[in-house]
Amino acid sequence: MSMVATVSVVVAGVAAALLPMTASNAAEACVAAYSSSAVYTGNQRASYNSHNWTAKWWTQGEAPSTGGSGVWADNGACGGGGTTTPPGGTCSYPSWVAGQFYAAGSIVKYTNGQYYQASHENPGYDPVISTWYWSPYTCSGGGTTTPPPTGSGNFPVSEAQFNQMFPSRIGFYSYAGLIDAIKKFPAFTTTGSDTVKKQEAAAFLANVNHESGGLVYVEEINQANWPLYCDRSQSYGCPAGQNAYHGRGPIQLSWNFNYKAAGDALGIDLLNNPDRVKNETSVAYQTAIWYWMTQRGPGTMTPHDAMVNSRGFGETIRSINGSLECNGGNPAQVQSRVDAYNRFAGILGVTPGANLYC
Repeated sequence: MSMVATVSVVVAGVAAALLPMTASNAAEACVAAYSSSAVYTGNQRASYNSHNWTAKWWTQGEAPSTGGSGVWADNGACGGGGTTTPPGGTCSYPSWVAGQFYAAGSIVKYTNGQYYQASHENPGYDPVISTWYWSPYTCSGGGTTTPPPTGSGNFPVSEAQFNQMFPSRIGFYSYAGLIDAIKKFPAFTTTGSDTVKKQEAAAFLANVNHESGGLVYVEEINQANWPLYCDRSQSYGCPAGQNAYHGRGPIQLSWNFNYKAAGDALGIDLLNNPDRVKNETSVAYQTAIWYWMTQRGPGTMTPHDAMVNSRGFGETIRSINGSLECNGGNPAQVQSRVDAYNRFAGILGVTPGANLYC
């Protein structure tokens, strides 16, 4: 089984633009009230118990607090000015900032006073001229916002198909845990045609199948390698210990810098608590999807971009372990991934497409 030993450390940034409590914002007007049935994504705000809050990532049904999963950031006390009602209805999203990273589904207020929703993650492209944004986002006039589309409920793989793909999987790698993790990544397997969505799901699961031995292994098997994944040149070092950053999870997240980057993006302290990846199913899957959506590793694009832009399954291999497997490096490993992809595509009833090898 191949492990991800070298992964790009470049992270575009966390989508949430948090507003810490300061003297200048402590008395701001309360934004639209929190609704337990509404979906909130990164940067989206709500008021609760006389405070304004900002969601760091996708959430639904978790009331704002400083505890829980850590999804909410407290912006401080609000009131005195009523509820902010910008043009177009009841919106309360941050102003667009050129060059700032925005996750897919993020909503921003442009300089023309209108709101725009990102159709893909992007590094602060201009919403008016970029094809990476949908046309102006319209807020409802009734005090709540229309939830942006999310990956929840749209994953093109049923539980029965999942079980068919992974007949030997261990209980830790549950289908429910995967669906929970997907909620944080609205563009994952929801971008493009139905064919592309299914191809991306098959490609992701095929690589996961290879890295985890069919969703059997949670930790890297060869413990002799465990001390090798601590890069002491990083300013934050290896606070959990020399042996703490070995491969874990469905895509075998490795190295202290990757635990740091993934944790920062997900709002979880994985640098100090890397075992969360082996102990919490949703967190394990989240690290795999985080890599898939945001990292290009030794490749030239993220695996997500490779699939939605029809670059082929081979490019996903290059992004995950291309330095060791591609260009003739280990054709048997590449073939293992391709075989799984073809099998999973068949289960989903979709053609695998071109460019299967790297």
